Amino acid sequence: MKSPFFNRRKLLKTALFTSAAFMATPLGRAKAQALSGKKVIVVGSGVSGLTAAKTLKNQGAEVIVLEAKPHIGGRLRTDWSMGAPFEVGAGWIHGPSDDNPAKQLADAVGSQYVVTDDDSLVVFDGTGEEISEEDLEDINDSWTHILDQIDESLENGDRRSVLEAINDVAPGAMSEPGVAWAMSAYTEFSTGAPIENLSAYYFNSDKAFDLPDVAVTTGYDKLLGPLAEGLDIKLSTLVQKIAYDDEGVTVATDKGEFTGDYVVSSLPLGALKAKTVTFDPPLPEDHQSNIDNLAFGTVTKLALKFKEPFWDIETQYFGVMTQEKGRWNYWLNYRTFSDENILLGLSVGAYAPVADKMTEAEQIADGMAVLRDVWGEAVTEPVQVLSTHWAVDPHTFGAYAYIRPGGSSSQCDDLADPIEDRLFFCGEHTIFDYKGTIHGAYMTGLIAAEHVSEAAEG
Repeated sequence: MKSPFFNRRKLLKTALFTSAAFMATPLGRAKAQALSGKKVIVVGSGVSGLTAAKTLKNQGAEVIVLEAKPHIGGRLRTDWSMGAPFEVGAGWIHGPSDDNPAKQLADAVGSQYVVTDDDSLVVFDGTGEEISEEDLEDINDSWTHILDQIDESLENGDRRSVLEAINDVAPGAMSEPGVAWAMSAYTEFSTGAPIENLSAYYFNSDKAFDLPDVAVTTGYDKLLGPLAEGLDIKLSTLVQKIAYDDEGVTVATDKGEFTGDYVVSSLPLGALKAKTVTFDPPLPEDHQSNIDNLAFGTVTKLALKFKEPFWDIETQYFGVMTQEKGRWNYWLNYRTFSDENILLGLSVGAYAPVADKMTEAEQIADGMAVLRDVWGEAVTEPVQVLSTHWAVDPHTFGAYAYIRPGGSSSQCDDLADPIEDRLFFCGEHTIFDYKGTIHGAYMTGLIAAEHVSEAAEG
């Protein structure tokens, strides 16, 4: 596959990550009081916003964090009401090597982990019959081969969707239930996007750290504590307008106005696309165009807790070849890392927004129907349920960013460019290489803080 056009900003960011600015994490070494006397307003208390805020505070700035929700964390929050961690948002540390900032942050609070073994997988066909290991291996080989063929067929600026590319290199492949299931359960799940709306050129061009993914059995959101410690965070404070000029910034909220020298916005891409916050003056044309043209996908989670297991408790994942692509086609078995009888179902691709708009009762009925197609009358009624609805969350409107056909990686990276040296954006949608990840969000918080420091230096 030919590499996308090399963006010089990526070189600058790579240098930043390996510099003293990157090593001076919000957990430790504060830069000399470079921002003493400066006031910064940070909008949003997700990982990127907290990272920017903590870093700026460590550099001597007065920092106020404004958060619309009654809790910090953004798309990182752990619910323990089932007796085991239900990750409402981010659920895995992707590539938990020693170089991964998310792993570093989790290690710092004594987190414990379990490797999620993708090979511990049993898949059922559309009739509810378990397919053989040989058939599953054939499906995986076909999936890999098709993606390799797509890579080999791509040329610079290719404007096809993943689905169009599949149909070009392997006509009829999507009519094979196993291949269709893999393209959804693997590709759509990992990208948070439907393959019919996902760029074939960019869908697998981002970067990753080494080692198999892990889930945090002690709760992913514990890493927020050190990031938030000592910060002035105003919860349940809805930002309505951000104004900026040569004199400074004013942020209007439902609790009054806040003024400062700089503002860092960690608003999710979905909120920016929905224009829930007004900017005065309006955002530059390039920024607004990138916001409009980037896509924001979702993944829906449905956790069902049962009195007794009716499934093989030693198998970590169950796949189901549902007729509707993306409909509860992947299930995580909690018994492989906890004592709780929980199955976590996932809806992905084009079906995820449909599932997000369901009531919880409708989600339960929909997910239970899929389980009963496999285990029949053995499936009992759940004793407790938790689910997500990110696409309709009024402060988020989705889960994470992806590139549409015809788009480019610069649509993410250019969003991190400062605006008039007063307004700065961060968040997973502002870094193509690591979009859709906690470690990516963390990196963008550092980048935004560095941009503020540069602006203050004049």
